[in-house]
Amino acid sequence: MTTVTDLYPSRGTSEVSVPRQDPVVWSEPGAPGPIPAADLQGYERDGFLAVEQLIDDEEVALYRAELERMVTDPAVRADERSIIEPQSQEIRSVFEVHKTSEIFAQLVRDERVVGRARQILGSDVYVHQSRINVKPGFGASGFYWHSDFETWHAEDGLPNMRTVSVSIALTENHDTNGGLMIMPGSHHTFLGCSGATPKDNYKKSLQMQDAGTPSDEALTKFASQHGIKLFTGRAGSATWFDCNCMHGSGDNITPFPRSNVFIVFNSVENAAVEPFAAPVRRPEFIGSTDFTPVK
Repeated sequence: MTTVTDLYPSRGTSEVSVPRQDPVVWSEPGAPGPIPAADLQGYERDGFLAVEQLIDDEEVALYRAELERMVTDPAVRADERSIIEPQSQEIRSVFEVHKTSEIFAQLVRDERVVGRARQILGSDVYVHQSRINVKPGFGASGFYWHSDFETWHAEDGLPNMRTVSVSIALTENHDTNGGLMIMPGSHHTFLGCSGATPKDNYKKSLQMQDAGTPSDEALTKFASQHGIKLFTGRAGSATWFDCNCMHGSGDNITPFPRSNVFIVFNSVENAAVEPFAAPVRRPEFIGSTDFTPVK
């Protein structure tokens, strides 16, 4: 078996900070794609790319109707791929929607979506994870500060930072209903968290992050250095962000839901190996080992 060097140690006895060892934009300068050169430079610098209107109102209505169909289907609720809010008992997220819904599968294959991922990652891509996040009003809990790559590296076995996420808003993102927050530029530093990974950690972490959570001291330093950007925008807007961005979102105590579809694209040249810091890999619906390119 080929040994893969662990460039980003984490889940040890102490928190560690490591400079990024990988490119942010993997494609060659001038490579064709839907992202203008200036926007690609901004993505490399800040770690994110916001698009004011990726899909139109008619498309938003289609995807919202599909989301409503899924979260009100008793069979979907009973599926292990559905994550339930512990307090309200409402559905929080539904995973692997690109495999259970042809409507969301078409969105994944849409060149406006996957084309940007290919351009950023410089290769064909596959879906490492997909989900719809419902975040209803009146108390839906947020997602604490974290780097996705820290978890995907430690628990799913992704070797390198060659992964990009896109969040497509299906409801308006106000500045009050628990929107996405990113620390711009934080993707240039890897923060390895302390503490061993419990078995079946995903069952708890999908409701409330614990293992893989940075210390208050580290978060204070990151926020002081990079600041915090809150993403707002109309339904149909989208944000691509690097796998190592420090990000999170607050609780939604407003009456206004914040629903989005979330797709993680990984390079086919960065296929998962054995987890770097977990006793077993997470289930397939959370971290895919189907490396078939999106076509």
